Amino acid sequence: MRTHGGLLQAVQWCVVAAYVVLVAVPAFLPLPPEDAHWYDNLVVAAQWLFWGLWWPFVIASMFVLGRTWCGVFCPEGTLTEAASRHGLGLGVPRWLRWGGWPFVAFALTTIFGQLVSVYQYATATLLVLGGSTLAAVAVGFVYGKGKRVWCRHLCPVNGVFAILARMAPLHFRVDPSAWSASAGRVRAHPVNCAPMVRIRRMKGPSECHMCARCSNLHGAIALAARVPGGEIARLDLADVRAWDAALIVFGMIGLAIGAFEWSATPWFVNLRTALADHILDRGPAWLLADNAPWWLLTHYPDAHDVFTWLDGALIVGWIVGTGLILGSFITICLALASLPAHGIWRRACALSYALTPLAGIGLFVGLSTLTVGLAKGEGLQVHALPTLRCALLGAGAAWSLWLAYRQLRSRATRSRLAFALLAFSLGVAGILSAWYPFVFRAG
Repeated sequence: MRTHGGLLQAVQWCVVAAYVVLVAVPAFLPLPPEDAHWYDNLVVAAQWLFWGLWWPFVIASMFVLGRTWCGVFCPEGTLTEAASRHGLGLGVPRWLRWGGWPFVAFALTTIFGQLVSVYQYATATLLVLGGSTLAAVAVGFVYGKGKRVWCRHLCPVNGVFAILARMAPLHFRVDPSAWSASAGRVRAHPVNCAPMVRIRRMKGPSECHMCARCSNLHGAIALAARVPGGEIARLDLADVRAWDAALIVFGMIGLAIGAFEWSATPWFVNLRTALADHILDRGPAWLLADNAPWWLLTHYPDAHDVFTWLDGALIVGWIVGTGLILGSFITICLALASLPAHGIWRRACALSYALTPLAGIGLFVGLSTLTVGLAKGEGLQVHALPTLRCALLGAGAAWSLWLAYRQLRSRATRSRLAFALLAFSLGVAGILSAWYPFVFRAG
């Protein structure tokens, strides 16, 4: 990869060209008829590529190849780095380096995407993905010089990818002794680490974009294999970040389940019906109006798909409420599993990383719903879908329990270990229970 940089750049710009066409063109085409297929309708083809294949399998790739998608294929990464090479080159301000941006960006994008039905309509896809891409280019033009400031600090999925990459069996390993031995003897070849990783201090692939530019630097960096999830099992408390824990517990699990489930559960429909009846009797009537613009709430009368203001408020309330309730329950379980110990919250945050397999597989299961729906439109049936979903979530739960055990066994006695694992298992059981309406009713 390092020695064939020109070929790699050609691949990246081909991806950018295809991305621009598939994001922009379908938004100006009419809605596809019900019998449209991927091979005869560009709108359906783009829907397949973005939501049926791209997002679910990019999530899956993080478990295997780390952030190779970011460094090799991501069009936003390519564009923001190119803009940065020719931009103003300003320093990255302190407000932009705030550690909470990955959580905030993920939460806002998740909620807004549901309000405008980003998975279903090309105009919404252009709004969300196109808007994100323009922001990436603007940030790249203003800050850094040949860097990926957007990817490092503001990308809505940066935090998710950084967390999932900790599970990857491949990474660029840094040998500190070889680096030190070469100091003063080896002239370093220039390396532009676009995501601004401190290469010498790099411990894993969390921030590394796997672009291979630093491969063999000082004879100390090489692609290497490791035990999947071993980084989380041996996680040092000094490397724990509270915002990562919040993203895992309240974002990747809580908000994500709420976003996937609101349209799959009859409870939402019943609540909406009851509130609509109440508003008809007592007002305010404007809540039932469907005059919101399409870029704020779903508004496609030709497809008989229009959200009222009440629908928008309920969707936001359902997603945020699910995130807060489920996230708080998991937090309590993690705190109990960390008792009694000095620095309970830091230990609870460390234990939250053990939920990464279940959180990541949950994202894959939820995102693959559109894959299943699109497959049905092509006449392909996915048999035993609930069983497959249960198997995947069960595997994620078992993996999370194993990582929790690996973390806890070094700092807990036998009886204490049993209690901690019981508390952690209660949190896992709560997550699996929350998935029930989606697993057996969606798709």
